[in-house]
Amino acid sequence: MQISRLMSLKNKVILITGGTGSFGNKFVEIVLKELNPKVIRIYSRDELKQFNMKYKFKNDERIRFFIGDIRDKNRLHRAMKNVEIVVHTAALKQVPACEYNPIEAVRTNIEGAINIIDVAIENDIKKVLALSTDKAVEPINIYGATKLVAEKLFIQGNTYTTGGKTKFSCVRYGNVVGSRGSVIPVFLAQRKNGKITITDERMTRFWITLEQGVRFVINCFEKMHGGEVFVPKIPSMHILDLADAVVPEYEREIIGIRPGEKIHEILITEQEARHTKEFKNYFIIEPDFPFWGRKNYKNSKPIKDGFKYASDSNNWWLTKKELKKMI
Repeated sequence: MQISRLMSLKNKVILITGGTGSFGNKFVEIVLKELNPKVIRIYSRDELKQFNMKYKFKNDERIRFFIGDIRDKNRLHRAMKNVEIVVHTAALKQVPACEYNPIEAVRTNIEGAINIIDVAIENDIKKVLALSTDKAVEPINIYGATKLVAEKLFIQGNTYTTGGKTKFSCVRYGNVVGSRGSVIPVFLAQRKNGKITITDERMTRFWITLEQGVRFVINCFEKMHGGEVFVPKIPSMHILDLADAVVPEYEREIIGIRPGEKIHEILITEQEARHTKEFKNYFIIEPDFPFWGRKNYKNSKPIKDGFKYASDSNNWWLTKKELKKMI
């Protein structure tokens, strides 16, 4: 996906929370190379990852590093001073860890989101885009539930900015190929045992590459009015086809679905589809609230009643050859 020519981050001051993660590293790489911002501020808790990132980008003077937690509102105030654009990626994301530490997940994913919203408004940030996940749609685990609440908070955050200039939107997409905690690294690690484990043979998932996700987010900054949830059109894949592509020669053991895990994932529900607009490469879920005012998005397609964007009913399927290329 090419970055919109209309979107320019040149000479902008950008803050990315959770900026030392996989998304943050790829975002910084692309933005520094193609869009020449004034400053990118990396806000995260891990000093070692910040040290490694500083070395990776050869001490590029456009990058600034802030040690801090999104639970710390005072530190966020310092980090957001004079910032124009915020990309919010910081979260507790591992499903088992969130299940075992639910209060910590709430404090980071929900209370942290509230801090981002409050501090952004108080600092007159122009645009805030928060990363969400398919796990937030009809959630069945703590991680998904906290991300659902975070989504609602960011969308409704626009009601607090009446007359102000801060705009909040979200991006929601599926599994990132090769990301930490995803099934592909697990399969690769299990090769030394001569056997891989599969929870359920029926399982399907949406897939997107890290670079595709970053470029989609950058393009959404150009489109957003504040209040939308942006959903890219991405392919699905059956878990057995994925295993055939990644570890075809290994024995498989079916271990049963894990707590908090779904057979299929959903990116847009039937209820959301009623106020969703479809475009060539993405969907926009419009907020169903009075503050929206029905912004005019051109070139959208009508969506049929009963539409649901789910990984098992998707009309775009990833082939084994395509997955290998993505990896």
